[in-house]
Amino acid sequence: MSASPRLSLTLAHSPDPDDAFMWWPLVGMDGEGPAIDTGRFDFELAMDDIETLNQAAELGRYDITAISIAQYPRVRQQYALTSCGASVGDGYGPKLVARSGMTLDAVQRTNPVIAVPGERTTALTVTRLMLGMDARWEAIPFDQIDAKVIDGTYDAGVVIHEGQLTCERSGLEVLADLGAWWGKTRGMLLPLGGNVVKRALEERGGAGTLGELTAVLQSSLEHAMANREASLQWALQFGRGINLADADRFVEMYVNRWTLDFGEDGEAAVRALLRESAEQGILPDPGPVDFVASARRSISGVDAR
Repeated sequence: MSASPRLSLTLAHSPDPDDAFMWWPLVGMDGEGPAIDTGRFDFELAMDDIETLNQAAELGRYDITAISIAQYPRVRQQYALTSCGASVGDGYGPKLVARSGMTLDAVQRTNPVIAVPGERTTALTVTRLMLGMDARWEAIPFDQIDAKVIDGTYDAGVVIHEGQLTCERSGLEVLADLGAWWGKTRGMLLPLGGNVVKRALEERGGAGTLGELTAVLQSSLEHAMANREASLQWALQFGRGINLADADRFVEMYVNRWTLDFGEDGEAAVRALLRESAEQGILPDPGPVDFVASARRSISGVDAR
């Protein structure tokens, strides 16, 4: 019987501490090679901001890539969500911020143009659910939002990544935490980002490839978490000026049990967010939402054709 083919795969993620923390074991640090057994898979990592990755997923550019959960309906024909690698807010998430003196009531009343980190981001989707369909926004690079709100270009903005930790230090006030709002009003986790894999890999690599690959990704997460200090030191370089304590806190927020496996609660939250957003006309109809489970358990609801 012939051996399964060896596969060289591209994996794209955002250049942020949590993603860098998760995936370094697949290739190692500074070129020394994988820190785990990657089976028959060889990985090449790529990094870009999440909105660029959302756009790249529409083109099928990477075999595996981070996307915003809100982007899933637009790419589901090519990709399925892996059960691991997600960024989930458990009572916290992106923050709607403004200069001192602005209030959430004033934003709702005056409907200013809000700076957001991308038209395809979950942050924008949840902002629209919270503020209503008439909310106005403009997409700008995520790392410019703080400065553009501070200098008055925008009256309010939605910050993601490390901006969730540093916005108040920059002199901004938090008008609303989107994850806290979602949890309070919907009673659910807020699934922000996911990891997706090309369905075509099942044909390219043979039956069971998606589950096998997801098991390797899960092993990367487990190794990184088991070697937390080394992983944090590596991830710190992607923190855009934050210190080790901030990087530790940020990783704690977004690399956790939900990252290891969505579980029933996480999967239900994804479906609920996408369903409500489609019903409100914010996102396309997601259709069936497929999650590839690690081969350690089973493949759940995936049609890899």
